[in-house]
Parts: sequence; structure tokens; C-alpha cells
Amino acid sequence: MSSAAKKLVVVSNDEPVPASVEIDETVIVEVDAVEPVQRPEELRLLEALLFAASEPLDEPTLVRALPDGVDVKAALAALQAEYATRGVNLVRIGKKWTFRTASDLSWLLTKETVEQRKLSRAAIETLAIIAYHQPVTRAEIEEIRGVATAAGTLDVLLKTGWIRPRGRRKVPGRPITYGTNEAFLSHFGLEEVSDLPGLDELKGSGLLEGNMPAGFSVPMPSDDTTLRDDEDPLEPGDLDLGLAPAPEASADEGGEK
Repeated sequence: MSSAAKKLVVVSNDEPVPASVEIDETVIVEVDAVEPVQRPEELRLLEALLFAASEPLDEPTLVRALPDGVDVKAALAALQAEYATRGVNLVRIGKKWTFRTASDLSWLLTKETVEQRKLSRAAIETLAIIAYHQPVTRAEIEEIRGVATAAGTLDVLLKTGWIRPRGRRKVPGRPITYGTNEAFLSHFGLEEVSDLPGLDELKGSGLLEGNMPAGFSVPMPSDDTTLRDDEDPLEPGDLDLGLAPAPEASADEGGEK
């Protein structure tokens, strides 16, 4: 029989050749039987305890859970070495032991979340005043609200990206004027700031009482980026305070911010 017609039969050293196989037609390859590596039972028990635990376990707790005579320290050291090159490592936290994702793989489990924060009543009132009365200064906001504005209130609104410094009022002290921006419109689903509800709409929604003071009115808001006659543009030095737009942004918008 040609070599192409021969059959390959693989048997272990201690296994007899099947009777159905004709020796002169078969190529027999003998291999040694491989026995599975037996792990010490204490490692299996220790591994199971640590995996099932909802929090790190200390050595006394492990000693009580394992059979008598188990050297817990030696078993922990052996298990730690066994897991040293795996995606999960056995680590010691204080005096307790637990399994943790390998430090070089922590990026796999990184999760970005958006933290929702509620604005304080002062911040909501300040935002409404800026939206309806822009451009407006801190002093003007305080005059409308009737109370002083906390130092962090405007900072919080600036961090949300809903308001921006526009310029400086042409009065002694040259206070900064504030207005809303596109992020404000996007968040509240407005095409333009003039879409904000007027006096009649606010009354109809119950946000304003029916018996308002005589002469009370709600201004028609405008977010025109063009500086008013009583406003000066922000100066280059304002960049150090994080107030003015970058030079290239000013150039793109004709320096109107």
C-alpha cells in the first residue's frame, strides 16, 4: 500500500493498538499520557472563598473557613503568585485580601458618567435675570433680585456654559456684563432667546401671580452679540481671569463679544 493510503493512529504508551487496525497498513505514533496538574485543595478552597466574598477578607476569617492545619499565609502567597500574570490579581488591602482587576487593565473598566446637579434657587433666579435682562452686571442682578449675589453663583453658571462675559459697562469700575450663549439655547430647546415665555405665558403657567404690582413687566430678551453703546469689549488682560474669548475667536466673530 502506498504511503498516501496509510492511516495515522495515535495511541498512548499504555494503550493497546485496536484489533481492527492492520499493523502493516498503519503508522502508529505513541505518545505519553498527560495527567492533569492537580492543584492543592487548599488553593481551590481559598480561591472560592475570595471570589464569592462581597468584600475583602482578613486572614483570621480565612483560617476559620478553611480546614484545620492549612497554612493560610503560605496558601495566600502561592495563590497570589499564581494570579500574578493574569487579568485578575490577588491583592492585599490593609490586612485583608481580595481579587482585583490587574492594574494595567483598569482602562478596560473605565466608565464615564454624567453627574446631574441641581441649580440652587439663587442660581436659577440669577440665570433668569441674565436671560431676560442681558447684558447685565452683577450689581444690576443684585438690584433686581433684591439680595446680594453669592460669589460662587455666577461661577456655577459660567461652568455650565450657559452664560458668558460679554464686555464691560462704561461706568466707574467698569463691571463685567453677562449674557447667555448657544449652550443655554440648546439646553432649553430654544431657537433664540426671544422665544422665552412673556408675561402672559408666565401668568398662564402659574409661575407668576395674577395680582402683580402696577407697572410690572417682563422685558423682551435679546441675545444680540453686538456690544451695546454702554459696553466696552473685554480687554486682553481679562484673558488672565478666564473671562475674555481667545484672540482667534474674537477675530472670527468680528470682536463683538
